[in-house]
Amino acid sequence: MGMSVSAGELQHHNRPHRRSHLSRRALVDLADLRVAGALALGAGALLPLLGHPGPGCVLRAATGIPCPMCGMSTSVQDTLRLDLESAFVANPAGIAVVVASATLLVYRKPHRVAVPVWLPVVVLAVMWIYQLIRFSVL
Repeated sequence: MGMSVSAGELQHHNRPHRRSHLSRRALVDLADLRVAGALALGAGALLPLLGHPGPGCVLRAATGIPCPMCGMSTSVQDTLRLDLESAFVANPAGIAVVVASATLLVYRKPHRVAVPVWLPVVVLAVMWIYQLIRFSVL
């Protein structure tokens, strides 16, 4: 009682394995993110002391349409002051930036991490939809 295998099944098994676009990953060096995180935390702590609320959004100033990053400076500043409600209203991602930045600065390992290539696109899309709703564009 042998098993028969069709030619199509045999061809399928002999093909090299191809990864789908959704399963592709990019290797991210966390040293770069640690520097960016330290700069974000530093700016969030220093800008209020200088009387500067943070940079304005060029896209919003020119078109009236907010970018995904609108409110990020305010959100980081509010998070550092532990005003999480205001931080969330300004841009929920600011809370995540502060938490991720502090975590990366405290925990030095791993040095690299594999991130699905679609993840940053989805995160930015969600952030942009949030801002478009927040500013009543949608």
